[in-house]
Amino acid sequence: ILQKMIGYEGHTTHDVAHLLKVWGYAHTIGLLEHLDERTLHTLEIAAIVHDIACPLCRIRYGNTNGKYQELESPALVRAFLSDCGLDASELERIVYLVSHHHTITDVQGLDYQILLEADFLVNADESSFSLENIRKMDEILFKTKTGKALLKSIYKF
Repeated sequence: ILQKMIGYEGHTTHDVAHLLKVWGYAHTIGLLEHLDERTLHTLEIAAIVHDIACPLCRIRYGNTNGKYQELESPALVRAFLSDCGLDASELERIVYLVSHHHTITDVQGLDYQILLEADFLVNADESSFSLENIRKMDEILFKTKTGKALLKSIYKF
């Protein structure tokens, strides 16, 4: 799935680097938060495909706004993963995670929480978020012990 996503049409080198970083953080947090094997597998796939809608959103909307990504993601994720041997419940969980990865309210499940944290860790760096913004998100978004430790270690607060 990773190799297939790296070759996904329309992805930029930035997109590939971003998905690899989010996947790495999601994997690390998931392991250190002791996710079971199935949940970790689902989380990792969601992290790999979480920005699958970016190329389409650039064309259709002229930007990659999170709400547009969430709107366009379900059909793209289902089509992309249709031949990957996932069972229906795993596929639907991945679709749910990807189509909510910019929604920080009503977070249901540790896999969802970890995907949000992993994506923020990467976005904070790539978008040069202010330390004030990062500290605020530590209070608002971060819930896992591992995610909080990474955020504080990386941003030195």
